[in-house]
Amino acid sequence: MGTVATLQRENAAQRARNQQLTEQLAKIAAANAAQVAQLVATNAELTAQIAKLNERITELLAVAKRRQRPPASAPTPPPPLVVSDDAQRAFAERPPPPALPPKVKKPPAPRRPTGRKAVPAHLEAETHALRPDTCTHCGSKALDEAEQLTEEKLHVVKEHQRRRVVLRTTCRCRACGGRTTPRSLPAPYERSKITSEWLAWLVHQKFVLLTPLDRIRRDLAERGVPLAMSTLVSFIERAADLLSPIDGLHWRQLLASPWMATDGTGLKVLIPGLPAAHNGYLEIYRNRECAVFQYEPDKASDNVVAKLGPFRGTLTADAEHRFNAVFAGRRVIEAGCNAHGRRKFRDAEATQPRLAAEGGAFLSAMYVEEEAARAQGLVGKKLLVHRRRSIRPIIAAFKRWLAAVEPTLLPTEPLMAAVRYYRLHGEALFRFVEDPDVPIDNSPTEREFQNVAKLRLNMLFAGSTEGAHRACVLLGIVATCRAIEAPIQAYLSWAFDRLGTHRDLFALPLDQLTPAAFKRLG
Repeated sequence: MGTVATLQRENAAQRARNQQLTEQLAKIAAANAAQVAQLVATNAELTAQIAKLNERITELLAVAKRRQRPPASAPTPPPPLVVSDDAQRAFAERPPPPALPPKVKKPPAPRRPTGRKAVPAHLEAETHALRPDTCTHCGSKALDEAEQLTEEKLHVVKEHQRRRVVLRTTCRCRACGGRTTPRSLPAPYERSKITSEWLAWLVHQKFVLLTPLDRIRRDLAERGVPLAMSTLVSFIERAADLLSPIDGLHWRQLLASPWMATDGTGLKVLIPGLPAAHNGYLEIYRNRECAVFQYEPDKASDNVVAKLGPFRGTLTADAEHRFNAVFAGRRVIEAGCNAHGRRKFRDAEATQPRLAAEGGAFLSAMYVEEEAARAQGLVGKKLLVHRRRSIRPIIAAFKRWLAAVEPTLLPTEPLMAAVRYYRLHGEALFRFVEDPDVPIDNSPTEREFQNVAKLRLNMLFAGSTEGAHRACVLLGIVATCRAIEAPIQAYLSWAFDRLGTHRDLFALPLDQLTPAAFKRLG
């Protein structure tokens, strides 16, 4: 009994010590949280003070121009930032940012008619005629029509999944006795379980509406169409293999074009033998007529140099080191993206609000002129004349502003990063002024990856390296249709008919099977 009592006392003492340690740890955690909150508040206060100090420095530099210089022998305290007299004069005499055109007040829009909008007349109507059988007052069946009330509502019918049954009659010739069986309707491949229209619908669901295959499978099952996931995957593989030659033709067209743009993003891929998904890389190459996606296992420069070897033109790309070897021989001309520069100046407004806004005003003025040219539909030589007349003077003033501001900035300031970006890459960033084919930025290319980002959220990863390549084929075909405003699902159905079992009957070359060729047919 004494041993048990001793153990109980020791356990009680141990629990008391544990309770004390828990309380001490809670106090330490609370103190740390208070310190973190205080540091965050102090950091925000310091950032605001730095912004105010930078504004004060700007004012003092402007005042220095009007003051007489001190004698050479007069001792002066070392300033926190050494700025030469020439730099001060250049900063004080920096060109003012261009004034943006005043906003034109739009005339008031005409008042819309009140009440409900009419249901669109082009929709197929489902008509129901209702007539009473008896009088609701006395029950008589002797009724004469007095008036007819009409009401229209939006209605939806669940998309139909149907069977296509083809009955082929074999006939025997009376003259020779030979048997003749008519050829079946076009299908995407021999002994296929699906039609070209159904395969086009599946690709549209997956790569246009970005619906995961698992959701498509569940939706089909609810309609009484049970299909295994492996079957749906095989259908996607068939679609990519059919369209792969057209994707290859688009790539050859891009390599032969005078300009194209590129961008990239990550893509996780399952590779046998690896414990986790591999972080691969998805690239897009596009111009205004077509787009091609390509998968690479990494961002190595050698891959880019090899694939762009036949290209002789201007390439719009981000300022990444992996493109240095592409532009080194000058066979490929570099063009930059001013959207990145605008973001850098916006980010710098947190610490240099006045100067960052001045620099951003130059870029905004360029975009205003570019938008005016787009609104007028200027292309080719007319666009070149407009850019040289309206944008080139803005660029000249912007360069003078950059030269005046750079000596007054600390190397670690965010605004210095924006200034250095234009000092190092200015030739590429302003390439669009001398080439009407080159856009002011790479935003249309980057926007294509919005769909890729949504697709990644739905599919998480590609099932294999081959799956990643096949996904690139279908993404490129869809992006091409979107670029030239061709109806995607209608084109896919049309192409599968002509690339499948009846290819020999249509006998069309590849250049007549592209989305552009389909659009020309009207």
